[in-house]
Amino acid sequence: MTPASIHRVTTLELRYEPRPWPFAEARRAEISAHFAEKQREKPAIWNGRVLLARDPVLEEAQLSARYFDADFASFLAWRDWGFPDKEVFNGFGVGALRSSDGAFVLGEMNQHTANAGRIYFPAGTPEPGDVREGAVDLAGSILREMQEETGLTADDYAIDPGWYCVRAGAAIALLRPLVADCPGEELKARIEANLASQARPELAAIHLVRETRELRGELGAAMPRYVTAFIEHQLGG
Repeated sequence: MTPASIHRVTTLELRYEPRPWPFAEARRAEISAHFAEKQREKPAIWNGRVLLARDPVLEEAQLSARYFDADFASFLAWRDWGFPDKEVFNGFGVGALRSSDGAFVLGEMNQHTANAGRIYFPAGTPEPGDVREGAVDLAGSILREMQEETGLTADDYAIDPGWYCVRAGAAIALLRPLVADCPGEELKARIEANLASQARPELAAIHLVRETRELRGELGAAMPRYVTAFIEHQLGG
């Protein structure tokens, strides 16, 4: 199991500084072939632009980093090939959604997505549209991903003012706790109704987690390490 570190932070200093990605330039032909194969398997994926990061610095309660944009094909190859460029990390915002009665609410990615079967909180690698005045707006990215994946808006939950910085391998997840205005089963039903209304939803199912023992079986095995580490931290497991 990949070890994870968790830090409570209050400030993010995430600057957008465009630059070439030597990994992507040097292995372009291989990357294109890899993405073509992935598209044959999952025709719905497309080669948009994403933001990746480098030079993370964690000082007291602040995380700073520099972001650059890359095509999704290069990101996917970097991920699938075991993160060969060790200077780069995937730094993304996560809405750690919890119901009013304490259940963590997670989504299972649909089969047409690049992360089919994986289970985690609504999240996504940031995009160029998340840049605001030279800074990467992960708070806004969380709101967008939450609405796109679940139909919930900021009116449906309370937003924690701080963050949990969870580092696991090549990922640094910035989790912001969100507490919904209704109990778990009701919240699950609301999200499922929204998914049923979509022609091609990103999520195939919704899962509730109330105890750490629920992470020891197939459910936990389908979650990235940053998710299980955060839930264990919050539940004291």
